[in-house]
Amino acid sequence: MMLLKMDLVFAVLVLACLQSFVLPDSQGEALFSLWKSLNSSPNQLKDWNPDQLNPCGWLNVECDPNKNVVSVILANIGFSGILSPELGSLKNLQTLSLQGNGITGEIPKEFGNLTSLSTLNLENNNLNGEIPASFGNLKNLQFLTLNNNNLSGTIPESLSSLSNLISLQLASNALMGQISEQLFSVKTYNFTGNHLNCGVILPHNCASDIYGSGAKSKPKLGIIVGLVVGLIILLLLGGLLYFTCKRRHKGFKHEVFEDVAGDQRIAFGQLIRFSWRELQLATDNFSEKHVLGQGGFGKVYKGVLSDNTEVAVKRLTDYERPGGDAAFRREVEMISVAVHRNLLRLIGFCTTPSERLLVYPFMQNLSVADRLREIKPGEPVLDWPTRRQVALGTACGLEYLHEHCNPKIIHRDVKAANVLLDEDFEAVVGDFGLAKLVDVRKTNVTTEVRGTLGHIAPEYLSTGKSSEKTDVFGYGIMLLELVTGQRAVDFSRLDEDDDLFLLDHVKKLEREKRLDAIVDRNLNDSFNVQEVEMMIKVALLCTQGSPEDRPLMSEVVRMLQGDGLAERWEEWQNVEVTRRQQHERLQRRFNQGEDSVYNQDAIKLFGER
Repeated sequence: MMLLKMDLVFAVLVLACLQSFVLPDSQGEALFSLWKSLNSSPNQLKDWNPDQLNPCGWLNVECDPNKNVVSVILANIGFSGILSPELGSLKNLQTLSLQGNGITGEIPKEFGNLTSLSTLNLENNNLNGEIPASFGNLKNLQFLTLNNNNLSGTIPESLSSLSNLISLQLASNALMGQISEQLFSVKTYNFTGNHLNCGVILPHNCASDIYGSGAKSKPKLGIIVGLVVGLIILLLLGGLLYFTCKRRHKGFKHEVFEDVAGDQRIAFGQLIRFSWRELQLATDNFSEKHVLGQGGFGKVYKGVLSDNTEVAVKRLTDYERPGGDAAFRREVEMISVAVHRNLLRLIGFCTTPSERLLVYPFMQNLSVADRLREIKPGEPVLDWPTRRQVALGTACGLEYLHEHCNPKIIHRDVKAANVLLDEDFEAVVGDFGLAKLVDVRKTNVTTEVRGTLGHIAPEYLSTGKSSEKTDVFGYGIMLLELVTGQRAVDFSRLDEDDDLFLLDHVKKLEREKRLDAIVDRNLNDSFNVQEVEMMIKVALLCTQGSPEDRPLMSEVVRMLQGDGLAERWEEWQNVEVTRRQQHERLQRRFNQGEDSVYNQDAIKLFGER
């Protein structure tokens, strides 16, 4: 058995190594070079690991199905360094957004090698020097935004050859000279705040109007166009007013993805639309000292609003992709209408062209995982009655998402860290709907499996397809966390010649009837034995290998309340005994065959000597 366990560990490590080397080293090296050149602090981009050169799992980095880096978005993080020229080696990069930082120095001419780039946003930094003429090589570039820097020199003539350019934003720099006539054909442009010649010789304005053109028309044609446009505007305003009045009672149904001015708020039914400025002040400019947690969806910050209300602000990552607004709106609506005592209530949201934020109530008692494994000196242990209450409350919340929401909502990352505790230590399921919320905006990137190792159902891991039964599996692992106080995966158990995964560990101890070794030692024997046994049985039923064999969450609720567990458990035991016997027969055959091979090799070696 020890040999098999070592083989399992070896296989896990081999798979991890293979995953780490799917990408060429140059991609991870280029991004880590950027990380160093930006003077990133230890608290910024913590998961950018130089020893893991596959950056597809790094925060704010997105890859295509072929494991090529296609998006890097590091907006408003607070960097102070310079741009690394090594970034120019990312030939498949489509989106690069570094706006809102304090980046200095020049734009590397090597950025002209990013031939797949469609969006480049470097606005609101302290960049100097000239716009590289090599930008003329970016034939796929659609959006170029360099506003509010200290760029000097003339606008490169090479930009005129970018036939796909839709938006050119160069406002508030120190640019000078003549603007190429061709650049005024770009749909939207802004050259204001420079020393450029926009209208002395050429009949153009320095910024395009709302129709995408800054050219001055001839007087007669201008009058005609003005009348037509005015009529169209009146019709549009009339139609807009009609539909607004008609739909007002429906609440949040209108496009709302421009930021609110100043510190204003706007109510949309039960939701509040916050301004970026208000949330910026509430979190002390998203200070790292206010970070409550970080996951695959972004960071969560503690904030205090102007009325002293404590909130948790989730800053979602990578939301500058075209087409994301409508999907975001639909999913926020979906989350907001899912109201249940065991689901985290969404207070409001904030949207800007490059940011998406969700605002929730702050949970003073943090998460179940914190209370199980991050106990500070003097803090009470999560007692057994509370754990039992958490188990039932979480089940009720998931049942509501699966069986009472239309369309149903699948969580996809059920674990103790995503179950929060309110002031009465009532379970509140958080982050529900966020997997869908993030994935619906992806246009050309295959949806990645979302979840945490040890909590992910086997069929989801192998096929990438999730269902409510993947949540049931995650819930079963969470029950084992509640009973044992341990993590779903714990490498320290290997030192004790034990199982790596909590599920296998508990299964073995349950077969050996070693209840005392399963229950969290922090409980100090203060628990109900019958209730512990019941919870372990429900957990093992929820974590069966086949999703069809797992119960629905409504059945789980009933079993936790004492209805129907005995029958399901008897069925499971019969299946489990048969499966274990088959496994043992196969293992014996494998061992016999292995011994035979070893003996043959030994004879061969002896004969050759």
